[in-house]
Amino acid sequence: MPVATIRLDDVQLIYPIYSVRAQSLRHTMINLAIGGRLLRGNNDVVHVNALEGISFRLEDGDRLGLLGHNGAGKSTLLKVLAGVYEPTRGNVQMTGVVASMLDIGNGIDWEATGVENVKIMSRLRGMRAAQINAQMEEVISFSELGAYADLPMKTYSAGMAARLIFTLATSFKSDILIMDEWLGAGDTQFIQKATDRMNELVGHARIMVLASHNFALLQATCNKLLVLEKGRMRYFGSIQDLPDHLHP
Repeated sequence: MPVATIRLDDVQLIYPIYSVRAQSLRHTMINLAIGGRLLRGNNDVVHVNALEGISFRLEDGDRLGLLGHNGAGKSTLLKVLAGVYEPTRGNVQMTGVVASMLDIGNGIDWEATGVENVKIMSRLRGMRAAQINAQMEEVISFSELGAYADLPMKTYSAGMAARLIFTLATSFKSDILIMDEWLGAGDTQFIQKATDRMNELVGHARIMVLASHNFALLQATCNKLLVLEKGRMRYFGSIQDLPDHLHP
C-alpha cells in the first residue's frame, strides 16, 4: 500500500472579486472571510492574496492542526487541500484517498426522505449502489431516525437532521481527512456516540488536517501545527515546540 503524503510547495492563491464598489468592499471582505491582503485592481475588480508562500510536508501518522485568527487563511487552505480551489502558483501533491469534512450539509435535498438523502450524498462521494445499500441500515440505525427515515427531511427536527448529516459525513473512511473544526451533533445522549465515531474516523485516517480555534483540542489530537496570519505561515513544526509568543 502506497504511503499517504501531502506536499505543498510555495502555494499562492489570489481571488479576483468582480464588481466590488469601494463602499461595499469592506462588507464583501467580511462576508467572504478569506483573509489575506487586498491587491490593487482595475475598474471594479479587486484581488485578494489569500495565501502566500505556503510550503510543508506531511507523512503517514501526521496530525496537523491549523491555527490563526478569523480570516487568517485556515479555511482557504483546507479548500485547496480538498481540491475546491486550484492554487494560483505553486504545487499541491497528495497521495491517498481524501475525505473532506467541509460544508458537510451540501447536497442535502430537504424535500427528499432520509433514505433518499443517504443515496444522494453517497453518490456525490463516488459510492456505488452496492456500497450504498450495504451501509444504509447502519446509517439509519446510528442516526436514530426510526420511521422518520422514510419521511421528507423537511419534517425533521433540527436535532434529527443534524444526526443524519453527521452520520453521513462520518461514513466515508479515507487515508487523508480534512476538517474545519471538530464535528459533533445531536442531544446529550447522542454526543458520546458522535465523539466515539469521530475518534474512530480520525484513528482510521493516515493523515489528518484540522482547523480549529480550540488550541487545547489541537494539542490533544495533533503532533504538528501550522500557524497562519493574513495568509502567510508564521510557524510550522511540532505542536510541542510552539514558541511562547505564538500561543493563543
